[in-house]
Amino acid sequence: MERQMLRAAMEQLKAIGELETCGVEVDPKFELGAVLKYFKNEKPILFNRVKGSQMPVVGGLFGKRETYYHMMDTNPQERIFKFMNAIANPQPTKLLTDAPVQENIITRNIDLQKIMPIPTFHEEDSSSFITSGVVVVKDPETGQRHTSVRRLQINGKNQMSILVASPLATNQFLSSEAKNKPLEVAIILGYDAHFLLASQISSETYGVDKYEVDSALRGEPLELVKCHSIDLEVPAYAEIVIEGIMPPNKREIEGPFGELMGYYGAIAPHPIVEVTCVTHRNNAIFQTAFPCREEHLSNGLIREVELYTSLNKLVKVKDVNVTVSGGCRFHAVASIHKKYEGDGKSAIIGALASSKDVKHVVIVDDDVDIYSPDEIEWAIATRVQASKDLVIIPDALGSGLEPSHGLRGVTDKLGIDATKPLGDISKKFERAIIPEYEEINIEKYFPGMKK
Repeated sequence: MERQMLRAAMEQLKAIGELETCGVEVDPKFELGAVLKYFKNEKPILFNRVKGSQMPVVGGLFGKRETYYHMMDTNPQERIFKFMNAIANPQPTKLLTDAPVQENIITRNIDLQKIMPIPTFHEEDSSSFITSGVVVVKDPETGQRHTSVRRLQINGKNQMSILVASPLATNQFLSSEAKNKPLEVAIILGYDAHFLLASQISSETYGVDKYEVDSALRGEPLELVKCHSIDLEVPAYAEIVIEGIMPPNKREIEGPFGELMGYYGAIAPHPIVEVTCVTHRNNAIFQTAFPCREEHLSNGLIREVELYTSLNKLVKVKDVNVTVSGGCRFHAVASIHKKYEGDGKSAIIGALASSKDVKHVVIVDDDVDIYSPDEIEWAIATRVQASKDLVIIPDALGSGLEPSHGLRGVTDKLGIDATKPLGDISKKFERAIIPEYEEINIEKYFPGMKK
């Protein structure tokens, strides 16, 4: 039985009835992605028959919060503290001398499209894209490893364009380029929820090795192996590793690509990866994600740690939600235990200050379910007066990933205080309840019916 990476995750999903298998042949151009999109990337699907390839494809693995909670043995109430603890107390990894991911080693005549069934997702996408690749590089000065999910445009047989966006990764490449040296890079495919979540932690903010955060999250050392052609370490039980270099002073046009919020990204020159080696397991499974809920949800879970921390300095927080519909970065909802009349406004200030990406925030009382759009809308409808409860900050710095920000390079930010007033008047806002039956088990009355 597998313990780490993709196959272990698939076994867990299968055990709880979450993994769907598609036996119908699908075309990796448009069709495979369309199936994943139909289920809003919330349904893990194994495609056993992919046109033009013998390699199966799995996608939609980590598109639900509940998947993370189950795989990490946590729950909504404890997850933020579990993630905080892993960041604060990273644990050692374990280096192996050989590993399943190197059962097959390809160093000659590399043709990525022939090795793997790499999908094309949208009509105007410039090429096929690897969307689930976790990229690892080392800082040329300190040797610190950095991992992140990056989109990779297939340019030719053994060449890809890489969108390098995070400050630390950009600095690592630019530092090597300034010395006219290539930067070694590995792309990891076939991982689990722990590895994906750890990759979303900001090395720039926390100064931690994400592999060691992974070890802390999973409660055992992440098992690694040295790459075949470059000086990097990768998970021993991954499915596929693409090894290569980012040569200095070489750029290729990348994009367009349909990604965040359903829009096409910009067309621009970006660094390339020249592939030197591909290693993979026997009977390897290609991991993909329809752009790009899985990455963004994992990123949103880490943003919730930062949002909670920011708010908890100002008010007593019950829970926070960086919403999926808001791109897991633009919209936030927080429930607070309101003690003072200014708490709602203070929470707005804290939320908007937690990240430049947060554009709109709603603050509600602790009786509101922040994961229910109905409950949030109900709170806004019944507890908000626009002249008193809206906070608007014009012309603030926002995210370049948000299209309306690109119009002027600044963003208007909005906070909504949807908390009820304190004191005697708060009784007017008490909910009507059914004593003893608010959390009714409907299966008692209709066996087999789920809520």
